[in-house]
Amino acid sequence: MLTVADVSKTYSGRKLFIDITTSFAPGNRYGLSGPNGAGKSTFMKILAGLLDPDNGTVSRPRKTANLRQDHSIYNEFPVRDTVIMGNAPLWAALSEQKSIYESGDDSDEAGMRLADLEGVIAEENGYVAESEAEELLQGLGIPADLFEANMAELSGGHKLRVLLAQSLFGSPDCLLLDEPTNHLDLETIEWLEEFLLRYAGVLVVISHDRQFLNDVCTHIADIDFETIITYPGNYDDMVRTKAAMRERQSQQNSAREKKITDLKDFIARFSAGTRASQVQSRKKLVEKLQPSEIKRSNIARPFIRFDVGRESGKHVLEIEELSKDYGDGTVWQPFRAHVQRGDRIGLIGKDGAGKTTLLRMLMNDLAPTTGTVQLGHEVGPGFMPQEHEGTVEAGKTIDRWLHDWKPQADLEEIRGLLGRMLFRGDDGLKATGTLSGGERVRMLFCRLMLLKHNLLLLDEPTNHLDLEGCSALAEGLAEYRGTFIVATHDRSVLAESCNRIWRIRDGEILDYQGDYASFVERYGH
Repeated sequence: MLTVADVSKTYSGRKLFIDITTSFAPGNRYGLSGPNGAGKSTFMKILAGLLDPDNGTVSRPRKTANLRQDHSIYNEFPVRDTVIMGNAPLWAALSEQKSIYESGDDSDEAGMRLADLEGVIAEENGYVAESEAEELLQGLGIPADLFEANMAELSGGHKLRVLLAQSLFGSPDCLLLDEPTNHLDLETIEWLEEFLLRYAGVLVVISHDRQFLNDVCTHIADIDFETIITYPGNYDDMVRTKAAMRERQSQQNSAREKKITDLKDFIARFSAGTRASQVQSRKKLVEKLQPSEIKRSNIARPFIRFDVGRESGKHVLEIEELSKDYGDGTVWQPFRAHVQRGDRIGLIGKDGAGKTTLLRMLMNDLAPTTGTVQLGHEVGPGFMPQEHEGTVEAGKTIDRWLHDWKPQADLEEIRGLLGRMLFRGDDGLKATGTLSGGERVRMLFCRLMLLKHNLLLLDEPTNHLDLEGCSALAEGLAEYRGTFIVATHDRSVLAESCNRIWRIRDGEILDYQGDYASFVERYGH
């Protein structure tokens, strides 16, 4: 059992939680929800013991594992050893055992200590540790030839997968995962879901992947109004429950307001007459019947709508024998495709398969090794890169940065777009150089909506978006009248908005003319 008693936390002068008391039971899988900035990661760090609360206590199982974010501390260790470090008692016993053997100490004391260590290793299933670690690494898509490599040799995406394997290793009693699906491809997300569905301990997970939360979670712990409320069911169940609760409260308030109006009419008619006692009793009843305050929901969804300024011709893109070679070989074999107006293409594949490379070539931002890309009549593309830190010029305010992209736009149009993307009040005056990752992504969406392109090329656009932002993007793409190609691991975006799938695998691009559901039914992920 993971228990929290009277925990409070203030961050930068803002109260995130006040006197929270709650518990998380073994066998249940809890999704921790709330909008960006609500304090999800802060609360997760408190649960893991990485951050102290202002007051209150946390009682956690002895074997509590969390997904670490700082992979640089393991740079000098082999990949397999890094995973085994997830079981601290086992790793300590193995390390000490190795040290004694290497020292050549054959004293009685050393022999007795080795016997003790053997007991710890056996208790922690240490004799199958390497095979268990390799099974996790394989499931998370780490090639076998990297098991012996040092962490420093891995890409950032692979390092994060190794740390995820580390947190899953050793059958922990409690598992705390903050955004475990980041940098995972669709096949690996499905593997992780199956693993967690078999997990018998306490699971608390943060994710912006709505389908992942719906598939995995039995409960949602929602950060709401400086406390945490736990709802049974998955994320969609929680949203429906909160909406129903607000609707019931609204109906009760309407009934109370009608009753108050009737009582006030009685008081006005008889306050100067002979019914003084009845008037007084009704005045007291009016005080008791005051409507309950309906607090604003913490579910803040942006409104994403991509309009088309000028319609393109019927033929949008002609791709002929397109390929790209790097120093270590060909990314994919020559690819041909014809994209027509209204095509809504989901681009999928493992990290490193070449999705970003393809999108950059379609934007004429990267030269192909062979082949050509030809834009059709009146096609005006808009691109949202995956790495966007350098795409926003510093030294400006948000509204000025947007206005410079379309000088003829008036202030009302700019402020309207900012409001739709949850930049409220004076948020438009924020300096671009101070923005968080989530704010920068929302600002880039404002630019795309402002410029009204008829072709959108989006590279992992759900990065840094919260759950409601991802849902809003799926809806916005579904309603878009133009053409788009979106590289994403978000299955909701693929399922709700795409009518064609491009999959990059083993150096080839499969062009499937159909929606994501039928693609999965035919090919799997």
